[in-house]
Amino acid sequence: GSALQHIGDFFFAGMDSATIEQSGLSPLQNILDQIQAINTTGDLLKMVNTLQMNGTAPLYSLYIGQDMKNSEKNFLYLSQGGLGLPDRDYYFNTDPETAETRNAYEKYVQKVFQLSGSDSLKAVQMAKNVIALEKEMASSHKKLAELRDPYANYNKRSLNDLMMLAPAMEWNTSLNQMQLSADSVIIGQPDFVKKINGLLITVPIDTWKAYLRFHLIAAFSDYLSAALDQAHFDFYGRTMRGSKEQRPRWKRVLEAQEDALGDALGQLFIKEYFPEKTKKRYEDLVERIVESYREHIQKIDWMSDSTKTKALTKLNAITKKVGYPNKWKDYSKMNINRSSYCANVIAANEWSFRYEADKLTKPVDRTEWGMTPQTYNAYYNPSNNEIVLPAAIFTAPGYKDEDIDDAVIYGYVGASTIGHELTHGFDDEGRQFDEKGNLKNWWSEEDEKRFKKKAQMLVDQFNAYTVLGNKHPNGEATLGENIADLGGIVIALDAFKKTQQFKEGKSIAGLTPIQRYFLGYAYGWMQTRTDKMLATQLLTDVHAPIFLRVNGPMSNCDEWYTAFGVDRTRKMYRDSLSRVRIW
Repeated sequence: GSALQHIGDFFFAGMDSATIEQSGLSPLQNILDQIQAINTTGDLLKMVNTLQMNGTAPLYSLYIGQDMKNSEKNFLYLSQGGLGLPDRDYYFNTDPETAETRNAYEKYVQKVFQLSGSDSLKAVQMAKNVIALEKEMASSHKKLAELRDPYANYNKRSLNDLMMLAPAMEWNTSLNQMQLSADSVIIGQPDFVKKINGLLITVPIDTWKAYLRFHLIAAFSDYLSAALDQAHFDFYGRTMRGSKEQRPRWKRVLEAQEDALGDALGQLFIKEYFPEKTKKRYEDLVERIVESYREHIQKIDWMSDSTKTKALTKLNAITKKVGYPNKWKDYSKMNINRSSYCANVIAANEWSFRYEADKLTKPVDRTEWGMTPQTYNAYYNPSNNEIVLPAAIFTAPGYKDEDIDDAVIYGYVGASTIGHELTHGFDDEGRQFDEKGNLKNWWSEEDEKRFKKKAQMLVDQFNAYTVLGNKHPNGEATLGENIADLGGIVIALDAFKKTQQFKEGKSIAGLTPIQRYFLGYAYGWMQTRTDKMLATQLLTDVHAPIFLRVNGPMSNCDEWYTAFGVDRTRKMYRDSLSRVRIW
């Protein structure tokens, strides 16, 4: 039951491809038999609840989070979900690329049914039924940009009200089965819940059984036979992302292990790669970036003094979590062994569901981390008013920390991570939460108008970019990230100007300190993207394509023009009046 034992057993089972192949669908057979035996809506909902708990999560999204209007309390959230394609627009857009993706998805659904025992004719019909059902669900889904409005997606209802809204979903019975202690629910999209209620009444049971069977197998295909694993990759990897081949098996097993036992791996990662002196360097850097932010708020000319005071109150209240948590999850009660890779993943999912569900009866734990130390990412949590900066985000592949000069560090980490995450607290979404993490307006009407006017300039800029020839980013959906990118660059730059390296002005490898700063920022975005990945990103991601996350904010930064001598003859040149500066 030790963490190291779990790590070893999980990895061994994942690498044992012979046993996985020999087992076939047996890890799922009991659940598949129960799906086949469904006769009534009650049976159907009981299975939906089982699949919510084991990680399949069909029909809708259910999760526990802080009440956006009372951050001291954990609450049950109910949101749209249930689709096999990553966004509603895939079911309705008529352009050739999306139509091709839909056709490939239908063939994938057919393949799953065939690989799990159905003859080809039946597989074709079941696939058509499943996709028709998902299209009905998708018709009530909100679009990507609409999901970023916290007020519009906050609809608190008592359990009685929820049962009146969707009586066919039998919420009392469902919550009892899942052992979720809740007398109220926050509904993200009430129209979606009403739609599901109607579909439960009108859609034949056999269609629902096919839907659950497909989603169960698809959810665990990566941990089953080579044929199912390959079919899953052929659609979600090759068709959706343009990947030519799967990553080595050990990397895929490690990724699954990261999801299952992330904190256990994190403790090993910290010992090996994040010594105390490195942690201290970045804690100090965070404080310098915060101080720069403080100065920026005080100096901006478009915000009134009263709103500035509240902005500073919020900034000063932000919790900074750097490197790794002070306490770790205890996985000792998770049932992990070497006999079944898929069973281990299901056990981990069930453990995680119960871990989250138990929060409903406990006070909010503001010390908890939502990412592991080895995650190459970071986040701002508006309900906690915190930035969380895992150790891995500070690492530069191929370099020792002590060998990297401040210019690169301030660009690579200070701008793209620390300044970026701080700015999320003041972007179009984060600015609607106060210093305690509650959804509450603290802006004057005039200041809000001025902010929105500046933000609209950024929306227009990104809407005007072209990607893949004739496509455009969604300026509204990506606004929060674009504000954070721009804010991070200008905030961290002013912090860097206070360093000894900047003041001395010595070049390294022919580059001035400020040039190295901007290149340090760009270095963090050196990634390969296929055209398929870009096309998928435009429809599904609130982040702009990576090259625009560099070129976009740079083109709004006066110092970048000076550093590289960029004049109006260059493609990235932007007239000074059209450059956006918010924070």
